[in-house]
Amino acid sequence: MADTTAGGQSVLFVGTKKQAAEAIYEETDRAGMFFVNNRWLGGTLTNFQTIKRSIERLKKLEQMKADGSINRFPKKEIQSLDRQMAKLEKNLGGIKNMDRLPGALFVIDPRRERIAVHEARKLGIPVVAVVDTNCDPDDVDFVIPGNDDAIRAIRLMTSRIADACIEGRQRYDEALSGPSDTEEPDAPAQDYKPYVADLPSQGQAPEAVQPEVIVIRKDEAE
Repeated sequence: MADTTAGGQSVLFVGTKKQAAEAIYEETDRAGMFFVNNRWLGGTLTNFQTIKRSIERLKKLEQMKADGSINRFPKKEIQSLDRQMAKLEKNLGGIKNMDRLPGALFVIDPRRERIAVHEARKLGIPVVAVVDTNCDPDDVDFVIPGNDDAIRAIRLMTSRIADACIEGRQRYDEALSGPSDTEEPDAPAQDYKPYVADLPSQGQAPEAVQPEVIVIRKDEAE
């Protein structure tokens, strides 16, 4: 993921199950990436030009709402346009600023998101996914073994992927700016919330520990 964003590409986070929706939204907002956390619309990748027309419609409605021009329509039509805008925002809000196909997909539960995985593989877009015991890892390029139903596990793995995206974006920005004449001190490490162990029974302070997120490349596993 860091190499993808370091090359100037974006990562699309996909997790439409209830347990993943909030973590997907928060971590992509932190990393400046794109997301789908409500419903995957068929053709989001393979028919991206049609999806972009729907996105342009959403942006037009938002502009009409912002400048007040929507008020020129009858009340019933305004209500219809509001419903249309809310529906488009719910399904496309996470990708409305994505002007080209992503460089990689990060998926929670590839079994549930099989259409997204199929579209990505058809276009040659690498897929990184959290794979539980009920999922087939053969369709995934980079496997993260894990529980895709536990909220804390999903948040942990999503945050690590977001950290990698942020790291890659920093490398990309540094490459664009070029070497500086004077050396600057190293930037502080990206802050993130560590997993905090349960409080011991003696009432001692919890110790922050850093669980590992293991990513297995499929050809390496074979």
